[in-house]
Amino acid sequence: MNHTIKFAIIGGGWRTHFYLHIAKASPERFEVVGAVVRDEEKRRDLEKSYGVKGYATLEELLRSETPSFVVVSVSWASCPDILKQLAELGIPALSETPPAPDLEALIDLNSTLHRLDARVQVAEQYPFQPLHAARQACIDSGRIGRVSQVQVSVAHGYHGIALMRRWLGIGYEPAVIRAFTFESPLIAGPSRAGAPASEQLTVSKQTFASLQFAGGQLGMFDFTGDQYFSWIRSPRVLIRGERGEIVNETMTYLLDYLTPIETPLIRKDAGENGNLEGYYHKGILAGDQWVYRNPLAPARLTDDEIAVATCLLKMDEYVRTGKSFYSVAEASQDHYFHLLIQQAAASGETVTSVKQPWAEKA
Repeated sequence: MNHTIKFAIIGGGWRTHFYLHIAKASPERFEVVGAVVRDEEKRRDLEKSYGVKGYATLEELLRSETPSFVVVSVSWASCPDILKQLAELGIPALSETPPAPDLEALIDLNSTLHRLDARVQVAEQYPFQPLHAARQACIDSGRIGRVSQVQVSVAHGYHGIALMRRWLGIGYEPAVIRAFTFESPLIAGPSRAGAPASEQLTVSKQTFASLQFAGGQLGMFDFTGDQYFSWIRSPRVLIRGERGEIVNETMTYLLDYLTPIETPLIRKDAGENGNLEGYYHKGILAGDQWVYRNPLAPARLTDDEIAVATCLLKMDEYVRTGKSFYSVAEASQDHYFHLLIQQAAASGETVTSVKQPWAEKA
């Protein structure tokens, strides 16, 4: 039987609203016992919009509440200090991405958290978005065989790298990285502020990178920030294995060496075409098998909110059992690769990753 997960959150920015909306949409699963927001105006806005109790400091919150864990949703620069503070207090933390801004800070944070035996996970939600999770299930089924190549154009930086590494089955192996950027004209689309007010020509900046791993596997990264909101720039995925491949929403594989099978990944939602169950995502089918079922059904959430909520469910399991789902070491590795991509793109030179201290301890 499900229980209500009680957590607190530090921060009042854009991502904080995701967590508060999730809790509001699924009150039987989640309860935000308090939000620590220094800015008084933001704090009052959150209290009014979501009915959550606001606090000016963590100390004030802890005098009144005992959360199961604390979500840290603050700036990159502030995140390490807050994670260390929570670790010293013995409070489990779920950090937003990335947990620290640069390589030096990542090394220091990992060392400190290891010394304090901290219980910290990172809310890398992209692998838990329904379609991405369905693709992972198809890989895990063995139908396309060992994956040798992934081309990913669905998320920026460390998010895209997190998907790439997971689909390739890569841990902390070194990579040879080449990268460059390309700029092209684009009619501006919507943004966080909403739809465009008029037609405007803007410049779209795209980053390409190849990551060649020692085991003979290849990752291709391709992303432009316009994709998150654009109506005319689509996400793209190619996952190639020895027995088949996944291209966007279609899996093709060999049943035997003479029998190719093509299976679309079919999304199932309630509330469409006159259905009266409500409006929510049910899951994804590949042929006659569910390759993904929404653990938050029937809450009315977007795919990204489902993924963030899945991080909360997994964080609750981590606190209770110690089962890790995305450690600070993993998050550091993905951000480290992202930093190297930026370095390679800026310099035009090939760079090679080296094993970092967090990999030794992982």
